[in-house]
Amino acid sequence: MRAFQRLETQLLAQRGHLFCWVPVCLGIGIGGYFALRFEPDVMMFLGLGCLLALGLILARIVRVAFAPLLVGLVLIGAGAGIAKYRTEGVSSPVLGFRYYGAIEGRIINIDRSGSDAVRLTLDRVILNRMSPNRTPSKVRVSVHDDGRSAPYRPGDAIMTTGHLSPPSGPAEPGGFDFQRHAWFLQIGAVGYTRNPVVRIAVADDYDGWRLWIFQQRRTLAKAVRDQIAGESGAFAAAIMTGDRSAMSQATIADLRATNLAHLLAISGLHMGLLTGFVFAVVRMGLALIPAFALRFATKKIAAVVALVIGAGYLALSGGNVATERAYIMVAVMLIAVLLDRRALTLRAVAMAATLVLILQPEALVGPGFQMSFAATTALVLVFGGMRYVDMSRLPKWVRIVFSVVLSSAVAGFATAPFAAAHFNQIAHFGLLANVLSVPLMGIVVMPAAVLAVCLAPLWLWGVGLWFVDQGLQWILFVAGKVASIEGGVGHVVSPSALVLPILGIGLIWVALWQGRGRLVGGVGVFFAFFLWAQTTRPTAF
Repeated sequence: MRAFQRLETQLLAQRGHLFCWVPVCLGIGIGGYFALRFEPDVMMFLGLGCLLALGLILARIVRVAFAPLLVGLVLIGAGAGIAKYRTEGVSSPVLGFRYYGAIEGRIINIDRSGSDAVRLTLDRVILNRMSPNRTPSKVRVSVHDDGRSAPYRPGDAIMTTGHLSPPSGPAEPGGFDFQRHAWFLQIGAVGYTRNPVVRIAVADDYDGWRLWIFQQRRTLAKAVRDQIAGESGAFAAAIMTGDRSAMSQATIADLRATNLAHLLAISGLHMGLLTGFVFAVVRMGLALIPAFALRFATKKIAAVVALVIGAGYLALSGGNVATERAYIMVAVMLIAVLLDRRALTLRAVAMAATLVLILQPEALVGPGFQMSFAATTALVLVFGGMRYVDMSRLPKWVRIVFSVVLSSAVAGFATAPFAAAHFNQIAHFGLLANVLSVPLMGIVVMPAAVLAVCLAPLWLWGVGLWFVDQGLQWILFVAGKVASIEGGVGHVVSPSALVLPILGIGLIWVALWQGRGRLVGGVGVFFAFFLWAQTTRPTAF
């Protein structure tokens, strides 16, 4: 009886902090669905829906302390249902055999493959002697033609002869599942060609708003590379437009070896720096006009402007998963400013995670979602606790340096287990590289990029791009030097399927649970690392 009362007391102590558990429960359901070895049919989910409805009814009847447990079970079931709905919603044909022959389609994306070849993603696909209902909606083709093809443009209809095969599954148990990744991108076949790519129809400038934005992105990326030569120009195009097609594999390898690859992806850092800079500039600019500042809420006006600029950046960058997730995070925080709420709280992080899981449940099993929310949660917790530490006696420059080093260290430690699990490597000097690079990205590169865009109508954007070039050259210099340090990269074994779920739930438990019960989360984290240490690579036969 006493144990029951203690449990009830512990559960009652969580009231007021329960919303943060919503994305956790949804994630458990989504992760459980993706872990299944079979595809459940619709009838199973209809039965699950009835059980969920029963659970909600029981939650209104049972004691107050235990009602959240039933609601949590309902959310877990809802997470599985969301994942199933999304999986069925993106269903499209997948090639079931190896194909060689004519390939025709429209270019909707251009990037580079791991072998540094130009890679084209096509829709409106036509394959020789294959009926439309069996033809994949999209295919991805790497072009190894020694430059014999005409320049590629988004929206062009092209034709070539090449090899295609179904997307492959994990190379080892627990490894990256490209097959699942391709399913949600609706890519039903991947392959290559060594023949020239022939343009059979020129893109229509009004052929869909997505392609129009893609064309503008390619045009802007080329203009940036024309202004900034070499790898720094390709880097600048990547962070300003999301176009990484000009980045060399050697540079990308250096960035990965120093834990700086996150600077390439337009994600939370870039979106936060951009919207934060715009918010600060607009608010300070309006504050210089006393008559306006005294009549209107300049903070809210700045939040709206930053929200709009962030949306434009999202569209221009191609709207990939990482950028959408970053914009949702930023939007939640800016809306909190509009509602006179604290922007950086665990509730805001939970709201953003919930929206991402509802819209893109497949993001849960990817490194981007896990690393970005791990870093954000850790930063909110640590800097929330720092509010109670009096640092006013320290010089301002010391506080700034301390904040930079602390944020880099916290984000690095929070993301390290997930990066190691997904990429099988640990950058031993990643903290050093981030401390030397990330502040420059926020202080010089992103503000200068915004300045360049603002000066572009006056044909003066070269001024801003010069500063962008100097900042990125330093970052590339740091990446190259740190990557060349002997023993800078350590390699680890991929964990078993249970490790990351146990580790994630354990860390979340430590962060969210109120009271001594959070020690249970610490035990879970220790057990996850213990299991990981026992893992060995599977033997190849």
